[in-house]
Amino acid sequence: MTSPITVTDATFNEEVLKSDTPVLVDFWADWCGPCRMIAPVLEQIAAEQDGKIKIAKLDYDANPKTPQEYGVMGLPTLLLYKGGEVVEQIVGAKPKRALLKVIEPHL
Repeated sequence: MTSPITVTDATFNEEVLKSDTPVLVDFWADWCGPCRMIAPVLEQIAAEQDGKIKIAKLDYDANPKTPQEYGVMGLPTLLLYKGGEVVEQIVGAKPKRALLKVIEPHL
């Protein structure tokens, strides 16, 4: 069982952009209520889709460079990277079914 990994501005390039598998990056913050709501859903997806997709969490407040680079304004924002490019963007907490509907075509 795989759980979400933590990425930072320093590890983003290696963990996300150079990944062989698609990576769903959760831009979150401690003070964000919807971020806490979506966290268990992302853990379920990470476990169920192990090997097909990597789930990464990036603390918005501790790592300002990457969110700014990708124009992340609201939290939570989920960006799906495939081959180093953003292929999907989801803003706000969504139910698991809605997230899978967006993710699955890219797996």
